[in-house]
Amino acid sequence: MTTHSGERPRVVIIGGGFGGLTAARALKKANVQLTLVDRSNYHLFQPLLYQVAMAGLSPADIAAPIRTVLRRQDNTTVLLADVTRVDLQKKQIELETGAPLDYDYLVLAAGAQSAYFGHDDWRTCSLGMKSVDDAIEVRRRVLLAFEAAEREDDPVARRRLLTFVIIGGGPTGVEVAGALTELGKFALADDFRRIRSEKPRVVLVERANRLLTGGFVEQLSEAAKRDLEAIGVEVRVGETVVGIDEHGVRLAKEFIETPTVLWTAGVEAVPLTRTLHVPVDRTGRVIVGKDCSIPGHPESFVIGDAAAFTPPGTEHPLPGLSPVAMQQARFVAKVIKDRVDGRPPPVFFRYFDKGIMATIGRSRAVAQTGKLRLRGLIAWLAWLFVHIWYLIGFRNRLVVLFDWTWSYLTYKRGARLITGGAAPGRLLALAERAGRPMPRKTPSIPPPRGEPVTHHAGK
Repeated sequence: MTTHSGERPRVVIIGGGFGGLTAARALKKANVQLTLVDRSNYHLFQPLLYQVAMAGLSPADIAAPIRTVLRRQDNTTVLLADVTRVDLQKKQIELETGAPLDYDYLVLAAGAQSAYFGHDDWRTCSLGMKSVDDAIEVRRRVLLAFEAAEREDDPVARRRLLTFVIIGGGPTGVEVAGALTELGKFALADDFRRIRSEKPRVVLVERANRLLTGGFVEQLSEAAKRDLEAIGVEVRVGETVVGIDEHGVRLAKEFIETPTVLWTAGVEAVPLTRTLHVPVDRTGRVIVGKDCSIPGHPESFVIGDAAAFTPPGTEHPLPGLSPVAMQQARFVAKVIKDRVDGRPPPVFFRYFDKGIMATIGRSRAVAQTGKLRLRGLIAWLAWLFVHIWYLIGFRNRLVVLFDWTWSYLTYKRGARLITGGAAPGRLLALAERAGRPMPRKTPSIPPPRGEPVTHHAGK
């Protein structure tokens, strides 16, 4: 296929995550003009984002500049821009600044964002975990909580400061809970004097009746729960969150006072998918066809977290996992290359499930692939190998391996930097809020009525 002007077909990829970057690399030798657009200039290895939040790694260890990754692709242009709208009829995307981009093929891989299930006001009282900025803010708030507790004389206020609530019992929530507990028990134990004998209270809340409901078998869910409880995490399964405000989290039958609430309970597609004016599911993901294209628009594809792809013979769409996005990206790239070269493209996308895993703490993890079930040290080692293998860049792999080895041997974490503002002022604000008595009534958290708020295990 060639365009009407005889030029190479124009392919636009929106998003530089796992799906977008994999598609771009797969089109390296294709006879196309490729443009990748992303609002950030880096590719983020999101599965390790919680390690940044828990001071285990620095942001540069899990990110790579997109231009550097694609620098040897002569057919590729990278644009730092925010896409505001996609016009499928005109085959055009609109940018926040600059002229619109025309395309012959579109690959939408814009990812997802945190979902609050109709309670967007909770965003101001909790911290998400979807971007580098989110992770840095989580790290900042957690470390500031320890600093504020160190200078607090009131033991009740100090206990509030050292209480952390994580909402969502998916892999991210489980990993954050384990890492936060170990951060307080080991990494920071020797750094403070007054609170050395106090351990942080970490509460993990999940509405479902077990953890890791997104694909893990019940046997591994129970193993994860036991491992978390063994290191000191309070696991609350079957509990419903009915409110969050500056004082803490209200469950159906209890109020937990804390200034630090971490939200890992669910995700939804980015708002861009709704500009397409095509059918989407309840989380905003585009309902795509058997070849990942938008029905009625065979030249436009949606992959990864932005797509709702249901394999034939199944009832549920594929989960928002990086292997799904990467396999869809390679498939779509082949479809485009075959069409451009005049060959019949593949018709069906078939997903090969390579398994899922979650780390719980030091030498503790769970993993499953097919009928194989792993837990404990062997699962933890498998988790380390997989994550290092898929990091982009030899330097990143080497640095992460060294940091993890050092942390394992010494119990220390080297990225404990408080950045992003006037720390002393923030310290005083945290201490003041934690020491303030909670009102008898909290109007900002209405009592539960009717059907309780639903939340689901995050990624």
